[in-house]
Amino acid sequence: MASGNFVDYVKICCRSGKGGAGSAHFRREKFVPRGGPDGGDGGRGGHIILRGNAQLWTLLHLKYRKHVIADPGESGTGALKTGAQGKDEILEVPLGTIARDAESGEIACEITTDGQEFILVSGGRGGLGNNHFKTSTNQAPTYAQPGEPGRDEWKILELKILADVGLVGFPNAGKSTLLSALSAAKPEIADYPFTTLTPNLGMVRYREGRSFVMADIPGIIEGAAEGRGLGHRFLRHIERNSTLLFMVPCDSRSIRDEYGILLRELEKYNPELLDKSRLLAITKCDMLDATMMEQMKSDLPDGLPAVFISAVTGLHLDVLKDMIWSSINA
Repeated sequence: MASGNFVDYVKICCRSGKGGAGSAHFRREKFVPRGGPDGGDGGRGGHIILRGNAQLWTLLHLKYRKHVIADPGESGTGALKTGAQGKDEILEVPLGTIARDAESGEIACEITTDGQEFILVSGGRGGLGNNHFKTSTNQAPTYAQPGEPGRDEWKILELKILADVGLVGFPNAGKSTLLSALSAAKPEIADYPFTTLTPNLGMVRYREGRSFVMADIPGIIEGAAEGRGLGHRFLRHIERNSTLLFMVPCDSRSIRDEYGILLRELEKYNPELLDKSRLLAITKCDMLDATMMEQMKSDLPDGLPAVFISAVTGLHLDVLKDMIWSSINA
């Protein structure tokens, strides 16, 4: 997907439909000159509804739709006929979308499954017809309820990529190269920082027809949790990955220190990220021999499953896939 087509944040004004008015009608037939009240209820106003769609990967289709307006309900009529409900406005969104109130920031819902629906803004209730207000002392009420007004609210939709494993590392750590080597995804690859400006997804085939989803997430820099670089724009995508694969090039000054910086940025953004399964891949190892790899093991973080790989030559990529599969199915 072209980076310009990937949109993971939109702000929209949602206006639900007004409820229809109840009817103050009386039954009038031949030989029944004084029939009782038979005013029908008004119809409900249209809802604004979010619906999950597994075929969508971006919020691009909502980027320029700043106002979403549902239809009002129709008024009730005689013979106890209820007015038609207003047509709902259904917004299809990719899985992983979070809806929050623009003013309070409160999360309204998270769409995580295909076909899941959530009423984002409720339509106004229809008013009651005069039939509801008849009593033994008032058998001919001449009033009915007006419809409830619709609601006008600003909502923020944020997309957090749903993937089994997310690639975490500094710019130029080899994340895009690995994704292209393991899947059919074709992210932009170059030898300068921030080649990847939007997340890329790839389906990685495993043994016996099984597969898992890998997300190449834009590179971290120190201070990302405070908004430096791409900041929060990419960090939120890591929240939805079940396993985090940290990637550190073999020519780094210290693999242990670089991993520590990455971990601290995640912790500052959201401490719960440290509860996720973690793996370490030392990349660009086509320039190393077995002796050099053995010597570098003393610089690896303690207790963290690690593997030396090369996406260019295919070194230990099968071992890496085994590690990932074991982690996401633990």
